[in-house]
Amino acid sequence: MVETYYKAVNWNAVEDAIDKATWEKLTEQFWLDTRIPLSNDLDDWRTLNATEKTVVDHVFGGLTLLDTLQSQDGIDQLRKDVRTPQELAVFNNIQFMESVHAKSYSSIFSTLCSAEEIDEIFDWTDHNEFLQKKAKMVNEIYQNGKPLEKKVASVFLETFLFYSGFYTPLYYLGNNKLANVAEIIKLIIRDESVHGTYIGYKFQVGFKALSEDEQARFQDWMYNLLYDLYDNEERYTEALYDDVGWTDDVKVFLRYNANKALMNLGQNPLFPDTADDVNPIVMNGLSTGTANHDFFSQVGNGYLLGHVAAMKDQDYDIGRK
Repeated sequence: MVETYYKAVNWNAVEDAIDKATWEKLTEQFWLDTRIPLSNDLDDWRTLNATEKTVVDHVFGGLTLLDTLQSQDGIDQLRKDVRTPQELAVFNNIQFMESVHAKSYSSIFSTLCSAEEIDEIFDWTDHNEFLQKKAKMVNEIYQNGKPLEKKVASVFLETFLFYSGFYTPLYYLGNNKLANVAEIIKLIIRDESVHGTYIGYKFQVGFKALSEDEQARFQDWMYNLLYDLYDNEERYTEALYDDVGWTDDVKVFLRYNANKALMNLGQNPLFPDTADDVNPIVMNGLSTGTANHDFFSQVGNGYLLGHVAAMKDQDYDIGRK
């Protein structure tokens, strides 16, 4: 018998059913930014003043950086600690969709902004003190942390840190503006919900294998990290939102989502904030906009699907007269 050199992945012999369920969920809700009619938002965009446009630009610049980090370094590091080939396949899917997310913001920029404005956005992104610090804090864990620490950093990024940026499009959607831009954000949020839940589950499996003393020490590290990230995120939020007066509301939204991140990790909430404390306009934006948008939906109503038509003989007469 020939010695096995390389093994094929067998999806009919799955060790963890969550891997298969997550794969099916992620492939069900596959989408691309090119199928969202962003140009339909130009009339709404023209009603915003210069300060409001700058907030939107910088918010999406920051989100682009975080999705770039997640697609290029974060998921790549998590892939190194997988236990099964099916788990690796799920992370491959997640990594690709993080690249789709990062690219989607450039589609928004190219629709709404001039070339000079796009250059300003990325210059701001490359040099904003609090944004760069956030990326450094998370990436240092990705590069140097232990497997469970990397999973915590990933869940905090996807379920907590993204939301200082998500607030803006959800706010405008709740006010019936920028609906197609918000459609992209809601599709991203739906993906991130699955990512955060899945990686949080994988964390919980490993966390339960620790002794009580190890768990206690790890929880101290985890909550200290969250405090440090939140402290920086408060400053980032102030820099983004003070000029439009939304800072306090965004901080409530951040604390609410920090608790959700902890829930994904199987931990107790840190902050007293609940959904009832979040600006109802934003919660309305999060819960409406496409009739199909929920955790178990297909793509949203704003997603343009192709129409299929039967081929005719003349369709093959390319270049003929």
